[in-house]
Amino acid sequence: LHLFSFLDKDSRKSLAKTCHALLEVFRDPFLWSLLNFHSPAELKKDNFLLGPALKYLSICWYSERVKVCNIEDWMKNHFQKDFCNRHQRTVNDFLLEVCNRCPNLISLTLSGCGHVTDDCILLLLKSCPNLKTLKLENCVRITDQTLEAVTLYGASLQTLHVDFCRNITQTGLERVREKCPSVTLRAERSANMIPDSKPEKKLMLEKTSRKLVQL
Repeated sequence: LHLFSFLDKDSRKSLAKTCHALLEVFRDPFLWSLLNFHSPAELKKDNFLLGPALKYLSICWYSERVKVCNIEDWMKNHFQKDFCNRHQRTVNDFLLEVCNRCPNLISLTLSGCGHVTDDCILLLLKSCPNLKTLKLENCVRITDQTLEAVTLYGASLQTLHVDFCRNITQTGLERVREKCPSVTLRAERSANMIPDSKPEKKLMLEKTSRKLVQL
């Protein structure tokens, strides 16, 4: 186990193929207390195990292709929507497995995950009652519903980051500060970013702005 701990996921899988004894080491849950992923494709590989020993999980990706996922849905063309739907299924299926298999998770970091939804975070908070650290960065579909879920189900939470989440509002942040004063809250730029809105809403805002200017 000590030797395996120095290897990345692919190397562990390769070494496990050499003999039955090393395969048993690969399958030991205690080898998988920490997992890091750097692309959606990594979530579908069979070079890791999810289990109750997992305590630290990080899913961060920054590639140019993934930036498509951060575009507002109403602005995407057919190709972009198809591309994003595949990512969404991959991410949702993986997080559902985490909810079902990893009840002892204490730290979760999601960065650049444009398809993570409020429902996913709500389910994670319910399924992982020991979660102490939740860091969300540039998760564009996260809204105040996640902040509300934190106030209801984040009893163990000590650190909450919602940086560059453009659909978070100042009202939601103030509610977390009020209901969970012991939580260290950080929301860099989130409440100051332009939120997603449908074209008809934008037209109404533009008309209202024009009237105010005329007045």
